[in-house]
Parts: sequence; structure tokens; C-alpha cells
Amino acid sequence: MLPFLRQKVASSQVPEKDIAKTFRRYSLQSLLGVFFGYMAYYIVRNNFNLSTPYLQEEMGLSLAQVGLLGTCMTVAYGCSKGFMSVLADKASPARFMALGLTLSGLVNIMLGFSTSFWVFVALVIMLGLVQGMGVGPAFITIASWFPRKQKAIVGAIWNTSHNIGGGVIAPIIGATIAVVGRDEWRVATYHVPAAIALVFVIVILLLTKGSPKSEGLPSVQEVHKDSSDPVVKFKSTDKLPEEMTALQIFMKYVFYNKNAWYVSLLDVFVYMIRYGILFFLPIYLFDVKNFSEDEMHVAFLFFEWAAIPSTLLIGYLSDKFFRGHRMPPAIASMVIIIGCIIGYWLSDSVLWTTIFAAAIGCFIYVPQFLASVQTMEIVPSFAVGSAVGLRGFMSYIFGATLGQLGVGLVSDAFGWQGGFVFLLSGAVCCIIFCILTHYSVKEMYAKRALEQAQQ
Repeated sequence: MLPFLRQKVASSQVPEKDIAKTFRRYSLQSLLGVFFGYMAYYIVRNNFNLSTPYLQEEMGLSLAQVGLLGTCMTVAYGCSKGFMSVLADKASPARFMALGLTLSGLVNIMLGFSTSFWVFVALVIMLGLVQGMGVGPAFITIASWFPRKQKAIVGAIWNTSHNIGGGVIAPIIGATIAVVGRDEWRVATYHVPAAIALVFVIVILLLTKGSPKSEGLPSVQEVHKDSSDPVVKFKSTDKLPEEMTALQIFMKYVFYNKNAWYVSLLDVFVYMIRYGILFFLPIYLFDVKNFSEDEMHVAFLFFEWAAIPSTLLIGYLSDKFFRGHRMPPAIASMVIIIGCIIGYWLSDSVLWTTIFAAAIGCFIYVPQFLASVQTMEIVPSFAVGSAVGLRGFMSYIFGATLGQLGVGLVSDAFGWQGGFVFLLSGAVCCIIFCILTHYSVKEMYAKRALEQAQQ
């Protein structure tokens, strides 16, 4: 770990009379820091999806080649997300996240000057590697500053950041093209998003705090009296993270934890559907549905932004109505998604195709978000980065690859019909792993409650 990335050590403790007020202020600032930071990560990530029709036109790429570009980035991202999230457990969240965003902006600037297919391949791999530095610090920050009873709604608020960033890039690119002209699409799709992202690097550094301990404060369990909750109570004989290496934390609390694997596998199929729809949405709407550029940008925006109200609502309901059980609403969402995929595939209307695309976006982020919240609840707070790393690695190496390269290859071989059947099979698999996760986590909760009662 580079010295400037390490967590700082508190030089003094916050006076007891100021703990509650300081903790509230720092937790809000940190949430805002990782919210705006992760939003900016998606501005310099989803912009590549919107550039694919221009790339395909200029370079004469096949669907499989376009899918290969996307897969190179997501495979690199998946590997990086796993590795970087493990490292993030020992790093300063603000500096770690800010460094990744800075590098993402610089790679986007280079993309804007590139004209060779293989140079694009190299650069999107670089982009995937540095993008992996964003999510670990965000989850670690939420786990460190918010108690379990608030994690779903706080996680829902944070989760909308990538919907806002991923959706707002469409009007940003559209407006820039209207000003500079279609011939300058590289400026619109790469350079302007990079400039915006670099501004948000400053926001991350100004707002995001380290762990409560590094800021001279008690832990979130002590402040919120959350330690008696059997869901978050771990054995008192567990070693403190300072005594364990990142690899030891990963192996003990994640690799041998079946719940971490169940959550990761359900997320594989969520990402397969999300990327299978999102990545090919611009090309599919242009080539098959005969959408105009403006209509495509609107559909892309709705796909991302429709998830915002649903994610916030489900976050609240998961905490209040479902009593902390995350999988039942995820299963219901996947059932609805199956119907929406069929409608998106078969509809001939611009309006209904847009509605079905928005509905898929509305519901596909629900199981993704709930899997994120579940991940924070199946391991101690000091192992969250490692658990996020496993889930991220699986989701991108397998899930996003199936959604991008897999759908591209199947669609080239069997037409778009084959691609949609492929996506529907993924939805069924996702439901199966949601069910396995639900019952396994219930068993885990019951075991912890019994252990607590016997102490």
C-alpha cells in the first residue's frame, strides 16, 4: 500500500460531549462524498456505451467486436474490483476513490484521441482497471458510518448515484453534440465527461472521511448501540483487523462463507441481464427499432433513471416491511423483469419499447442493490471490502461477460431472438440463487441469535 493511500491515525479523540454531533456530520459528509464520487465514476464509464454506435459506424465493427470491447473493459473491471476492494479495507476511502476517478478521467482523454481498434482495446482495459477503485471505498464508508437498521435506505440512496451518473451522461453527450456537431463525437463522448469527472475528484477529497476510529470517534455499533443485534454480532474471539492481513480477512470471512458465494452468484445473473440490455441498447434501438438519436438517448436515460424511485422505495420497505430480509423483493422484481424483457423484445412501438426499457431499468437495479446491502450484512464491517471484491469479481468476470460478449455472440449466430432467450434464461437462474440466498441467510441469523442467547 502506497503511504499516501493508507488510513490516517487519529491524533486525538473527539470530546465525549461532541461525539454524537460530530458523528452525524461526518456520516452525512461521507455519504455525500461517496455518492457524488461514484456518480462521477459512471459518467466516465457509461459514456463508452453511448459511443459504440459511432465506433461501429466509423470502424465497421461487428456486434461481436463491439461486445469484445465492452467485455475487455468489464473483465478488467471485474478483476480490478475484486483486488482493489480487498486493498480498500486497509486504505483511506477518500484518497483511494479519488485516485481511481482521476485515472479514469485521464484514460477517457486518451480514448478521445484514439482511432485504432486495438488501441481502444488496450485503453478500455486500462479504464476497467482503474474503475475498480470506486466501489470498495463506497461500501466500506457506508458500513463504517451507518448501523444495520439504516443500511438499506442509506444503501438505496447511495445506489442511485450510479443511476444518476449513468443516466445524465446521455443528455450531456446529446447537448455537446448539438453544440460541437456530430463530427466531434469524440469530444462529446470522451473529453467532456473526463473534465466533469476531474471536478468531482475534489468533492471526494473534501467530503469523504475515513473510519470513525481514524477520525477519533467510537465505532458505529457503540454510537448507535447496534452491537446487540444478532445479525451483526460476530464472535468475540475474532481477531481485530489490525492483526490480520487483507488476505487473511478475505479467506476467513469471505472465501469460506457460503452466503458470500450465493450473493455473488445471484449478482452474476443480475449483471448478465443489466449489461445485456444496457450495452446493446443503443445499437438495438438504432438497427432494429429504428429509433432516432434523440429517441435512443431518452430511452437510455429512462433505463438508468427509472431505477431511482424503485431503489429508494425498496430500500425503505426492505428495512421496515420485510424486517431486514432482502431477497423477497428481489425475487418479485426478477419475475416482473421477465415480462418486461419479452415486451422490450416484441414491441414495435417507440413508446412501448421505451416504457419496457425503463421498466427493466426500474427493476433490474432492485436485486443488484439488495445484493449489495446483503453483502454488508453477512461479514463484519472490516471485511466488507473483501466481500464486495468477491461479488464484484464474479459479477463482472462472468455476469457482464455473459451480457456483453455472450449476447453479442449469440445474437450474431442466432439473431436478436437468440439473444433475448439467452437473457431470459439468466433471469430464471437469478431467481434460483435469490431463493438459496434467502434461506441460507435466515439460517445464519438464527444461528447467531442462538449463539448470543447462550452467552
